[in-house]
Amino acid sequence: MSAGEKGADRTGTDRTGAELDAGLLAPGRAGSRAEAATGDRAFLQAMLDAEAALTRAQAGLGTAPAGAARAVTAAADAGAFDLRSLALRGRDGGNPVIPLVADLTAAVPPEAAPYVHRGATSQDILDTAAMLVAARTLDVVLADLGRAEGALARLAAEHRDTVLPGRTLTQHAVPTTFGLKAAGWRSLVLDARDRLRTVRATLPVQLGGAAGTLAAFEAYGGDGPALVAAFARELGLAEPELPWHTLRTPVADLASALAFTAGALGKPAADVLVLSRTEIGELAEGTGGGSSAMPHKANPVRATLIAAAARRAPGPAATLYGAMAAEDERPAGAWHAEWEPLRELLRLVGGAAEHMAALAAGLRVRPEVMARQLGLTRGLIVSERLAAALTPLLGRARAKALLADAAARAAAGGAPPLARILAREPELRGLDLEELTDPRRYTGSAGALTDRALERR
Repeated sequence: MSAGEKGADRTGTDRTGAELDAGLLAPGRAGSRAEAATGDRAFLQAMLDAEAALTRAQAGLGTAPAGAARAVTAAADAGAFDLRSLALRGRDGGNPVIPLVADLTAAVPPEAAPYVHRGATSQDILDTAAMLVAARTLDVVLADLGRAEGALARLAAEHRDTVLPGRTLTQHAVPTTFGLKAAGWRSLVLDARDRLRTVRATLPVQLGGAAGTLAAFEAYGGDGPALVAAFARELGLAEPELPWHTLRTPVADLASALAFTAGALGKPAADVLVLSRTEIGELAEGTGGGSSAMPHKANPVRATLIAAAARRAPGPAATLYGAMAAEDERPAGAWHAEWEPLRELLRLVGGAAEHMAALAAGLRVRPEVMARQLGLTRGLIVSERLAAALTPLLGRARAKALLADAAARAAAGGAPPLARILAREPELRGLDLEELTDPRRYTGSAGALTDRALERR
């Protein structure tokens, strides 16, 4: 059960009898660290952290008593607040910050009460909380991407020269190496890491007051821009150039990086799903999942869950992009439309990254199966190499015609391999056809490309 579901009984309901989301239909994120970092209680704690940081920032600038800052900080414990009550009462004002401010004000001594939420608007707190939750979740995701990258680097180095069929449009094309494939997967993970790191470093606080002018903070005798800077320092988030109530670049950038990460992780998952098919069997997950009906099955469950996340992520990301068209100085509906898709996207990517780290660490590679698959086309997998070798000897037209005829015969049932068919041609006597048709000798620069990719840090 996630951190946001404390207080639930064993039936999956809270104290009021309302059903809670225990992740029953979300195996991709159930029990993950990202789920805990994005639960209702985590969001509540982030809102309270924002409220406390605001009062501390005002105290640091001399516009609130130090005692008030200590009191608000001490009261800002999510465990002391009733989540369900806040959720239900939040319907009246359209967001949970309004009832939270009332409860937090009641929780501090009377002399500190005037300094709770002073000058802020609900969106200041909820936007800042969303950035805090995102930052905390991204820290988890980045750690998992680091684990995945390390495991993929080891696979790429170990299998630098392990040859397998390259496949294009579902068919055998030319040989490649598993090292190069794993290096490509790692490259995508590093691309995702770099994008998430950039976004993580720029997640900003939100502080603008009712209409983004900071007027109320100055009415209380403060310096608005100085307060924004102090607020950001308190929370370890970036200081924005402007209040961004309807300038939703931070959310759009976050959505973009998360959706990219989901897709980047989806590529190796898709490859694992194909290569672990029974009739291919070149890869297998370290711990395959079982079937409710077929005892023999060891399903590639981690790859399946990652692939599901990659397919779902564009939806919530699109909603977040759609919310950029926000009217006025604070919008009706556009801001509200962001909360659930943002959490869903964080959870999808967080769960996928955790599964990818485990998948990469436990992946079983079967070089002997890969070698066997290279012979399925009876030598045709290197027809490209033969065309290049025979053209200078025979001329382009003759080489093409000879290879087309030999390929047709090799593809027929019961025919000998391509090398033996070509050996019957008088024009090719003296050529080392066994070497020319050996898939292991036609991997181009795969090894060098793998080495170059592994230099990236």
